[in-house]
Amino acid sequence: KTMLLIILHCLVMLVLRQSSSALAFSRGFMYHQRRRLMLHHVQSHSSHQRHLLVGGGSVAEDTIVRSRYDERTHHHHRRLSSISSSASELNAETTINSQSQTEAGSTSTPTQPSSSIHIRPYFQIRYNDVYEVNMPPGHRFPMEKYREVRLAVQEKIGGFTEVDCDFRESPLATVEQLETTHDANYIHRYLTGQMTDAENRNIGFPWNLQHVNRTLSSVGGTVAAACAAWEEYERRLEYQSTTTQQQHDNMHLCWSAHVAGGTHHAFSDYGEGFCIFSDIAVAANVLLQKYSHRTQQHHMQKRSGIRRILIIDLDVHQGNGNAKLFDGNSDVWTFSMHCQGNYFSKKETSDLDIELPIGCGDETYISTLSHWLRRIEQHPFDEEEGSEDDTKVKKPFDLIFYQAGVDIHEDDRLGRLSITSEGISRRNSLVYDFADRMRAPLVITMGGGYPKKDWTPIIEAHAGVYWQAHQYLSQRASS
Repeated sequence: KTMLLIILHCLVMLVLRQSSSALAFSRGFMYHQRRRLMLHHVQSHSSHQRHLLVGGGSVAEDTIVRSRYDERTHHHHRRLSSISSSASELNAETTINSQSQTEAGSTSTPTQPSSSIHIRPYFQIRYNDVYEVNMPPGHRFPMEKYREVRLAVQEKIGGFTEVDCDFRESPLATVEQLETTHDANYIHRYLTGQMTDAENRNIGFPWNLQHVNRTLSSVGGTVAAACAAWEEYERRLEYQSTTTQQQHDNMHLCWSAHVAGGTHHAFSDYGEGFCIFSDIAVAANVLLQKYSHRTQQHHMQKRSGIRRILIIDLDVHQGNGNAKLFDGNSDVWTFSMHCQGNYFSKKETSDLDIELPIGCGDETYISTLSHWLRRIEQHPFDEEEGSEDDTKVKKPFDLIFYQAGVDIHEDDRLGRLSITSEGISRRNSLVYDFADRMRAPLVITMGGGYPKKDWTPIIEAHAGVYWQAHQYLSQRASS
């Protein structure tokens, strides 16, 4: 009898222990499943539901869950800096922010939309090195530099979060986009391989399908970057009446870049100097076609579409193609500062041409550029708009292109100036300060840069253009 009681007791304890383990496992499984759902579907839960999901754990556990929730919410809503595209989205973001504050134990009242928006600077970077071209042996064009520069920039930017920055592959330009700038017959002959040998020699590249794709991506990337910067700027302008002064001060920091392009020697119906189509000219014309104040009605405060675009060309060679393409066009203003002894074809007339002597060094270069940027800033352009007090204020430019050639470097194989790496860095800073003062979106492209035996100085100079832009925006975000 005693043995039977002992056996019965053991069986009861075994059943209870298994039930307890199953229940604990079930509870633990359900807890972790709920916590995972909470992290992935924050928006679908109310504040009360989130409280239930994180309840039941220890205090330390709850703290970890809340921290992860806050981190995921911040990542999921990082485009708050870009401003939501509708008022309903903006209100939704505000609700989530206030709920997050409540969970964290905040006793402050919910914030208004204007104070809940953190407008981070915007910087989209396009690249086209995925379109590889097999160059003839010994060809002097450094095709490999594009990938090296892009990788260097990505490595430098790394995990910085002060700027809303991402890298995107460049799309191919369309024929319609090219025809905003170039002759239709020239476009057709190039795309179908009907260029003469003399024309291809003048350009500097042999024709092949690989190069067609690369050429189209060189233009398409700059067009995409320019449209992204302007469209982001327009989205922000829709909410400028609800932003704080500090947020308003950062609204125009919508920059973009292309780790390619800057093909400023292309003309309407022919190319030269490694340039087939002008990416900057096509991008400017596409912007004017889509967003010009003459062709589109914009109902936003203080702005009504693009009125004037500025091209700052600081390659060692004159931007002769762009000068010719926009000759007599008051919507696009061209400024080229280049070496006076480095023309390889007919000199054209930009709106402003500044020639520098052969062998020019840092101090002359920087003082000259600083002077003329100030002059441009003070120029009495005819476009005016009303300010808040109904007085007239000059508004020179709505968007700026920066052709950031580094063939001014002292180690460049084809340049004839003597600018150091530090000098190029100072040059970039002057342009970024200027664009900031103009309160205009900035689009950065590559330009010339022809290494000697050691590619390092040219690759670093190119990468520095983009890295400096990112750092400039990071500093503005924290100021």
